[in-house]
Amino acid sequence: MGFFDRLRDGLSRTTQQIVDRFDDIVRRADDEAERAKPIDVDTVEALEELLISADVGVAATERIVAAVRDRARRGESLRELVKSEIRAIFDAVEPVASGNGHTPHVTLIVGVNGTGKTTTIGKLANLLKSSGKKPLVCAADTFRAAAVEQLEIWARRAEVDIVRAREGADPASVVFDAIQSGRARGRDPILVDTAGRLHTRANLMGELEKIRRVAARAAEGAPHEVLLVLDATVGQNGLSQAREFTGVAGVTGIVLTKLDGTAKGGIAVAIAHDLKLPIRYIGVGEGIDDLVPFSAQEYVDALFQDKW
Repeated sequence: MGFFDRLRDGLSRTTQQIVDRFDDIVRRADDEAERAKPIDVDTVEALEELLISADVGVAATERIVAAVRDRARRGESLRELVKSEIRAIFDAVEPVASGNGHTPHVTLIVGVNGTGKTTTIGKLANLLKSSGKKPLVCAADTFRAAAVEQLEIWARRAEVDIVRAREGADPASVVFDAIQSGRARGRDPILVDTAGRLHTRANLMGELEKIRRVAARAAEGAPHEVLLVLDATVGQNGLSQAREFTGVAGVTGIVLTKLDGTAKGGIAVAIAHDLKLPIRYIGVGEGIDDLVPFSAQEYVDALFQDKW
């Protein structure tokens, strides 16, 4: 199955909710355009309600609707107006430069418990290995034995190396050892699994700062990337998590998981608009191959079931 097909299937619950309603709104708008009438209030309100229900978010929805009101007067297709405005939201997000050529490339994976963080690391290691890299995973969640065991299972499935320590060990020291080990073994990148934590817990968030400091001593410029794993099913609540993690952990990108388990896949638009952070990967299933690089073009086309 190709990337577009997997993405389309992953977004099927969202598209089932919005496609028929959106098509009805488009037909209504096209009829108004043919009669040389401006788009009416009912059509605008229906579009606004549809976008909010898909979890596009209030701010992004207001931007899209404002563009529709402005540009629909020129006779442009409502479908293309909405799609182009959503693409523009993604295009406005500047990718964060990371790494600067340093090796090994150190990536911290952060997030709260239950987002699929540890699972995501296994899938990401598999994806990177399939592209020719030699990743090493670091089990720096030393507070929860099950997390280390789970990561070991995923490392075996992906056939990549793992560095772990005894339960209760200092997470920062495990990260230091993993970077040193990766360099000695010729492994690159280093994917670090951190303890799942609530963004409201100051002590745990402070631990992330310590991990960052120690990583910087082990490898120049590290961490070179900090990926925040967000669960798509929690919708707008994930945005407050992201804001707190960004302030403490220096998040450079988002991994959006469980898109296949929600009818609110529009959350990706809200993330791009409100947080100005790039979405790097999305999870569209439970299999080891069900983590895919994010493409704004294909996401928008899949969201509206319009293959190009």
